[in-house]
Amino acid sequence: MQKLLLLVTTITFSTLLFAQKTTADVAKFTSETIDLGKIKQSVPATATFIVTNIGTEPLIIEQANPTCGCTIGDYTKSPIAPGKTGTITATYNAAAANHFDKHLTVKFAGFDETKSITITGDVLAIEDYDKWVAENEAKKKTEVPAKATKSSKKIIK
Repeated sequence: MQKLLLLVTTITFSTLLFAQKTTADVAKFTSETIDLGKIKQSVPATATFIVTNIGTEPLIIEQANPTCGCTIGDYTKSPIAPGKTGTITATYNAAAANHFDKHLTVKFAGFDETKSITITGDVLAIEDYDKWVAENEAKKKTEVPAKATKSSKKIIK
């Protein structure tokens, strides 16, 4: 019985000793997906991801690679101190009109695990985009903002 207890204790401590931290233990993204909404064809659109170092040591973004040539990624190159934030930007070249989901693979120094972040949206042809903008501006002009008014209940005596 004692040998079994000793064996279980040894295995448990060995597992804990060699357990590696994951990126979730040291980095927290404000959002892992950013929806750019409707964007105009042939006009690049940029999304900025904010990453917070929730660990106890400086965090270094080693790579932020897009999965296709239509997206350009950039990131904070200096170490991110514990409790501080860094950024990863993704710029999508909106060449074709349709829905898109583009991913960037993020690697932090000292971790084998990678993190995937996503930008999404809908590219509209120039004419369709201009029409959509005009419709939304017209809609904003016709909407009357609600005013704060006192209640006008009648009191019957």
